[in-house]
Amino acid sequence: MQYSAPTDGFRLAYERSGSGPAVVLLHGWPGDHTDWDQLVPGLRDVADVLAPDLRGFGQSDKYEADPEEIYSAHGQARAVAALMDELRLKDAVVAGYDVGGAVSQTVATMRPDLVAALVVSPHLPGAGKRVLELGPVREFWYTSFHQLDLARLLIDGNRDAVRVYLHHFWSHWSGPNYIVDEKRMDHLVEVYSAPGAFVASINWYRTSSSNPVTAFAAETKPSPGQRLATPTTVLWEDQDPIFPFEWSDQLDAFFQNYTLERLSGIGHFTPLEATDRFAKAIKQRLRNVPGDADRNQASSRTPAKQGRRSPTGAASSA
Repeated sequence: MQYSAPTDGFRLAYERSGSGPAVVLLHGWPGDHTDWDQLVPGLRDVADVLAPDLRGFGQSDKYEADPEEIYSAHGQARAVAALMDELRLKDAVVAGYDVGGAVSQTVATMRPDLVAALVVSPHLPGAGKRVLELGPVREFWYTSFHQLDLARLLIDGNRDAVRVYLHHFWSHWSGPNYIVDEKRMDHLVEVYSAPGAFVASINWYRTSSSNPVTAFAAETKPSPGQRLATPTTVLWEDQDPIFPFEWSDQLDAFFQNYTLERLSGIGHFTPLEATDRFAKAIKQRLRNVPGDADRNQASSRTPAKQGRRSPTGAASSA
């Protein structure tokens, strides 16, 4: 692992391989950069692939700090953007799911000069107050648990408790054909069991903008001109218990230019459950990444037309 220069006093650990246009891969919870281990070998022959551990995860720095300032989507995006600046990566295809999906969208909003395209799986906007219905409330119980010091007392630094807790999510959130890799669990237990590591990871949920329940319940639709303009591929699983496919019906209100692909039979962990389809979507976006001769014209591109949904439920750029 390599380490970035500190931003806000926090370094990011990262792995980088390959050459070509930039691809940045942002992981989810409860995972780390190894979420992408199956996907990276298929990309590094065509791209310069960067896979960091986000703040509070894996080998990256994890200190006690104000979650809203450091561990929120904006705090995480600020760190990712600083790393991209440090490595001189621009016009990247930024891909993410779960926490990484939200951070990817935030990077594109904060620093559109860094991002040529997005490939993301939920966390995505559009749930609104539906998150407060009985079904979602039953699934999102853990976000309330993560607000309590009880989470630290029961789990943090306790290897056995960390394993049981993380294993629950990898088993419950995944699709019917996914088998939890126990060797992978060994790795995650190792990095999540160090004193303070579990609490650092759940600081994501201790912010108003990153906790799915509070963020979705307070969600407002942007004006048409404020919708995210970055070309975006959305890979939405139909076996994800926390982000049901039905919530994809509001993407038009948040994205100007997107395509939507329904991942049938796939659960929450898209890089591991639908590796080939995720890699294919990234490669498709790479085809439109500007070369050196085109970079000076990037800022003068006209806004793309709004994505539209087809009668089959898929969506495409009009």
